[in-house]
Amino acid sequence: MGELRPLGDDLNDASRALAMALRELFEGMQVSVRRYAARRRRDPGTFSRYLNGTRLPPWQVITDLFADLAEHRGTAVTTEAIEFVRGLYGSAVDASSSPKHAMELLEQQLADADRISRRSSVRGDVLGDALLDRTQRIADLETRLNQLEADRSAEQKRADTLAAASPDISGLLQERNALQAEVERLGEDLKEARAQRAAAEDRCNLLERQLEAVEKPAPPLPAAPHGMPKILIVDDQPDNLLAMTAVLATLDQELVTVPSGREALKALLDHDDFAVIIMDVQMPEMDGYETCAHIKRRPRTRDVPIIFLTAMGVDSEHSARGYAAGAVDYISKPFDPWALRAKVAVFTSIYLERHTQT
Repeated sequence: MGELRPLGDDLNDASRALAMALRELFEGMQVSVRRYAARRRRDPGTFSRYLNGTRLPPWQVITDLFADLAEHRGTAVTTEAIEFVRGLYGSAVDASSSPKHAMELLEQQLADADRISRRSSVRGDVLGDALLDRTQRIADLETRLNQLEADRSAEQKRADTLAAASPDISGLLQERNALQAEVERLGEDLKEARAQRAAAEDRCNLLERQLEAVEKPAPPLPAAPHGMPKILIVDDQPDNLLAMTAVLATLDQELVTVPSGREALKALLDHDDFAVIIMDVQMPEMDGYETCAHIKRRPRTRDVPIIFLTAMGVDSEHSARGYAAGAVDYISKPFDPWALRAKVAVFTSIYLERHTQT
């Protein structure tokens, strides 16, 4: 696994061009495939397939290559080089887009959400045990304090002797107060862990429905009494608006496209039947996070689900900020058309289910 495998047979032009660019980046580090895979804790076979073009890597793999090459050379990679490879990557995604690729993306997101859910569940159990232990210790200290106070009141004549023989009450009070403060902190931590687990479980359920939508496309959804809900698309780049319009046109829903966060807020005042909002993060004047915060503050629009679409990559810092702002999903550019359609179709189905019940 030390040498690069030959380029795969029957590669399309876009995949071949991306693979050759990645091989050039990798060869610049002068390291074997096995050693680099061990450095990044990746499977060497899978990484080798990324480099011979037979498998499309996640964008995070490419950003890691840029970072490691910059560290090896001691100079930063130019913005032009990054944008050039980003263009090759987008072309490769478009050329290789398929239900199978979309399912790989969604399954990875499902694995991430499931991992967060399991970690939160374990953390909740640990915090719950700690909270119970501290509560029991407080009850024991309260009993001891009450007994000491009763003894001191009933045996006033023996106060000096009792004070010398009994534990220092002030020390017990300090210990109790410290434990009470710790109980409050543990309670808040437990509440946060349960909330995080609930959010992760919700994301797991959504991703499972999205996987089903890709694997087994559902029949056309029945329209609500007042017609199908709309989809709001927010992006300051006209080319991106055109691309998303083309991808979502097959859903037979009205697409409302706007170029800014302020126009999005205005559109939400004019319409109240949006099933989902697809919003770019990086926009001038009012970015996606700020726009999302305004939407969530309005009682009329706070329940409309928001999908963030960004070229910054879906790392833990950006996704955590997106979920904290109120988004229900977070995907990166270049996006997979099958995955985007599946996500929008599921939120449309949820909208229709809720409005049919009411």
